[in-house]
Amino acid sequence: MRALQIIIGLGAAAAALVFAEAASARGGDHHDPAPQNDNPPTIATSLPESLAQPAAARDALAARGFEFGLKYIGETFSDVSGGLRRGTIYDGKLRVSLDADLDKAFGFTGLVFHANASQLHGRGIDQFYTGALMPVSNIEATPTTRLFEAWFEQSVAEGASIRLGQMGADQEFMTRASAKIFVNNSFGWPALAIADLPAGGAAFPLSNLGARAKWETARFAILAAVFDGDPAGPQGAFESPDPQRRNADGVRFRLMDAPFVIGEGQWKYAVDDLPGVAKIGGWRHFGVFADERFGADGLSLADPASAGVPLRRRGNFGVYALVDQQIFRSDEGGAGAFARAEAAPNDRNLVNFYADAGVSFRGAPARPDDLFGVAVGYARVSNGARGLDRDTAAFGNQFAPIRSGEALVEATYIASLVPGWTLQPDLQYIRRPGGNIADPRDPNGVRSLRSAFVVGLRTLIRY
Repeated sequence: MRALQIIIGLGAAAAALVFAEAASARGGDHHDPAPQNDNPPTIATSLPESLAQPAAARDALAARGFEFGLKYIGETFSDVSGGLRRGTIYDGKLRVSLDADLDKAFGFTGLVFHANASQLHGRGIDQFYTGALMPVSNIEATPTTRLFEAWFEQSVAEGASIRLGQMGADQEFMTRASAKIFVNNSFGWPALAIADLPAGGAAFPLSNLGARAKWETARFAILAAVFDGDPAGPQGAFESPDPQRRNADGVRFRLMDAPFVIGEGQWKYAVDDLPGVAKIGGWRHFGVFADERFGADGLSLADPASAGVPLRRRGNFGVYALVDQQIFRSDEGGAGAFARAEAAPNDRNLVNFYADAGVSFRGAPARPDDLFGVAVGYARVSNGARGLDRDTAAFGNQFAPIRSGEALVEATYIASLVPGWTLQPDLQYIRRPGGNIADPRDPNGVRSLRSAFVVGLRTLIRY
């Protein structure tokens, strides 16, 4: 109930900002309050002419309606204290993309095509070191070469479009421009959706077939989409329990699972000529979900007398609200702030409430292209999962940690080395990794994982 009250409060605050702006005589801008460059440069401008030639060829193709992109992200992270154990990893992502204006290329009015694929390599830090609910990195994935998106979008009227194909829901829903600089994955696709939806939902690194409709004006936008509800599909008799391995190349193209539906309303406004956006949305999954605490026989799953078969709950849903507001702007840079909250039912979900907030800045003395940000996040473990922990301790007649929630603080800085090449040191503090799970190294199972401190360094090259 408190979670829903927070959602309603955040939505009311967003509405108040919208109405306050509407009553103001100042028109103001109504773009997203992003502190970063919407059209980032490529490193080709800093390379010798012989190496920059492919970029020139790319410009010629762009004039004919075809735009290619190439981006590499490499990072190293160290768990220097706490978590499952201390250690260091390296992982990376090479992303290739194609955008085709099929009107310009072939005369198909209002039709565009987009596709992107990634070569993912390295070892993730969460599975082996931190044990966190909120993934430390937004590129961590099982090593593979994977198609992520491949879709067509047709403009059907002024401001209205329909998109069909393989898509990620995280690319358009629940997004905040001011949060893009952060490395932790939960500041993009939230930890609640990652923990509760099959395979984490249609979000990187997994996507799914779907259809999306959008209507947008200068002030308002409405988005609605339906996806196949399981990007990897149920585990077969001889298949891996890891959904990323079950759909390793991203071309499973499933349409047989219960659908996942999501909708969002957006209001763009300005306060003292500083742009902002407020969003309210919700999702529903039509599949079957296991109860976190009780079995089909009505007994606790921790009860030795239980058959151990979870009670099946039909359907799942979540609601969310967010605000993304530019709070400062000058010729040298600016700053944006964001807040978001999401809630879901207690009985069938591991995480029933998630919230985050942060601030990001663009521009530093003598470094106008640098970015800096600080953000916090919290994922609450549901009452159902907590109740199971209490039952487990009671039936075992011993003390054991009771899961409660996981908190996160991230501080990050993006230094522009040359146009198209950045270096990003990153610090993350994770309190109660896994929501306060037991330390697997403790033979008695009574000690919780210690809070983790993670230090990282990321580089990004865009060509």
